[in-house]
Amino acid sequence: MTARFRLLTAVALAATLAGCKTSGDIVVDEGVGITAVRSACPAVGIPDHTGDVTLFRSAAGGATADNIDLVAAMTNVRSQCSDGKKAATSPKVYTSVSFTVSARRTDTRGARTVTVPYFVTVLRGGTAVVSKRVANVTLTFADGQERATATGQGGAYIDRAEATLPADIRKRITRKRKAGDVDAAIDPLAVPEVKAAVARATFEVLVGFQLDQQQLTYNATR
Repeated sequence: MTARFRLLTAVALAATLAGCKTSGDIVVDEGVGITAVRSACPAVGIPDHTGDVTLFRSAAGGATADNIDLVAAMTNVRSQCSDGKKAATSPKVYTSVSFTVSARRTDTRGARTVTVPYFVTVLRGGTAVVSKRVANVTLTFADGQERATATGQGGAYIDRAEATLPADIRKRITRKRKAGDVDAAIDPLAVPEVKAAVARATFEVLVGFQLDQQQLTYNATR
């Protein structure tokens, strides 16, 4: 999965890296350094073009407005995370995700039930899919009812050690540098090996509708 996504929670930088400063502060009292706070908890978001789904009455009618049967959107995505710090064994980070699906149908005649699939996936370093699960959410319309809502949920485990920066990388990021130092003007997060280590320790939990290629293309090009 390569689509960029909207983050619903900021990427929290596990464990306090330096001092009692505020996350992101630039320290200038005894040189220049960066203080940062990371959490092993992943960012949660919806990949682009997967937050809504459009169903059509017939394949022969094409992707036109007069052929639309139902439109559903994923909203109110929420997450809770347990970072595993207190676990005596098997320290895992667990993130639960819940969301609302709001749907509207064009033909309100008769009661109807519609099942829509969705996915919950774990992404590492922005590109590598660690795991993916597919489930269904069911929408129920009463006779004459245009709109319906339903809730969906999911969860994912992440190894806390893998989501934690190595000590030497943390030291390079937070080390104070004086004006005369050779690397004083270099952003440590831009150094290739540091950037790669941060990417390896960065996980995201993504949720969205499980779309076929035609549905995904429709969302991307409409």
